[in-house]
Amino acid sequence: MPANLTFEELTAAVEAGAIDTVLACICDMQGRLQGKRFHARHFIESAYHEAHCCNYLLATDIEMKTVQGYASSSWSRGYGDFVMKPDLATLRIVPWAPGTAMVMCDLLDHRTHEPVAHAPRNMLLRQIARARALGLEPVMATELEFFLFEESFAEMFDLGYQNPTPISRYNCDYGIMGTSRDEPIMRDIRNLLYDAGIPIECSKGEADAGQEEVNAKYSDALDTADMHAIIKLGVKEIAQSHGASVTFMAKYDHEHTGSSSHIHQSLWQDGKNVFFDPDRDWGMSDLMRAYLAGQLAHVTEIAAFLAPNINSYKRFAPGTFAPTKAVWSIDNRTAGFRVCGEETKSVRVECRIGGADLNPYLACAALLAAGLDGIERQMDPGEATTGDVYKDGDVAELPRTLADAAQALDTSAFMRGAFGDDVVDHYVHAARWEVREYNRVVTDWERQRGFERG
Repeated sequence: MPANLTFEELTAAVEAGAIDTVLACICDMQGRLQGKRFHARHFIESAYHEAHCCNYLLATDIEMKTVQGYASSSWSRGYGDFVMKPDLATLRIVPWAPGTAMVMCDLLDHRTHEPVAHAPRNMLLRQIARARALGLEPVMATELEFFLFEESFAEMFDLGYQNPTPISRYNCDYGIMGTSRDEPIMRDIRNLLYDAGIPIECSKGEADAGQEEVNAKYSDALDTADMHAIIKLGVKEIAQSHGASVTFMAKYDHEHTGSSSHIHQSLWQDGKNVFFDPDRDWGMSDLMRAYLAGQLAHVTEIAAFLAPNINSYKRFAPGTFAPTKAVWSIDNRTAGFRVCGEETKSVRVECRIGGADLNPYLACAALLAAGLDGIERQMDPGEATTGDVYKDGDVAELPRTLADAAQALDTSAFMRGAFGDDVVDHYVHAARWEVREYNRVVTDWERQRGFERG
């Protein structure tokens, strides 16, 4: 599904004075859009061909600290440049930013102009190429949950992010009256994202006070990841324009539910969903079963890309609609993998493991790599699990910490084969840095328990 602006239309809009700024964006390891704001005339005259950014953008933590120990960029290597290569098929209007257009960029090596292997968008492109070599087109959709608060981002920063006020005071899951208070912001989110060329289907109240969900229509895997990243940026900026704030943390408070990013997946050929076979149980083709089996087989190894932060693992708890077990089932929200649309042409795999904090390119790339391995090795997922999976003690658990997930990634021959040693080492280092930083910090929980009572 293309974006909503051609280069010729952009040029005409610049000449007419309707657009004066072009955002050239790349996705960093944390799933955030980084880049530059170009004067639109400079972009159409020069920067549309290529621009440059510091290669430390794929070697920092969430605080933008220059983490040492990466092979690709460091003080000893001088922190040189990447080439930002605009993908002009992704040009779009940014309706919430006056006079502004946006384009996604791929990262290339400054000297060789080869794709940077550990760049998230390039990692997904590589797995899409693998699927296409098999004659298959990956089609995906992501659901995004987040919490909406009355305080602005600046106010929350000054308060140390303590005690935010949910915009709704109680659980408005599917509630129409309850979410009417949210509607001035959510209406802008739906409409402005739609006007940016992102086909938003709906929004709804989710399962806790102030929690929202926004869904965009399925598309090819790359477009889905692009849309996901832009939706997160748009939601934050639109909320900010209303003096409000949002968080996409997987678990912003241990007393409240977590926020997920479920990823729906299917494979298509000649315009048809090849996961569907009307003659097989649940309408699941052998290809779909093999794809699902690959993800089940490798779920521990790809967990660091589905749950990339310390906080991600706080979300996995029984009775929360977040999974704890690496199993599949038919339309069962207690399982890590849920088959949706069974017995119809829209039959698909929904991975329920990832939180709203995931990087969409990395998560989609990892899921696709695992699924393709299942197809290539003709795996079988076994029988579907039924009932309350939380109570099933005889099935594999998801990793419980980022340290466990990093270890599984580090020792995975499959992941090293799919992404390359350098790429795996890069992301293992990122995960272990987060663990070290967390272990270094004294938390409020420790002070409250130990200051006087200890």
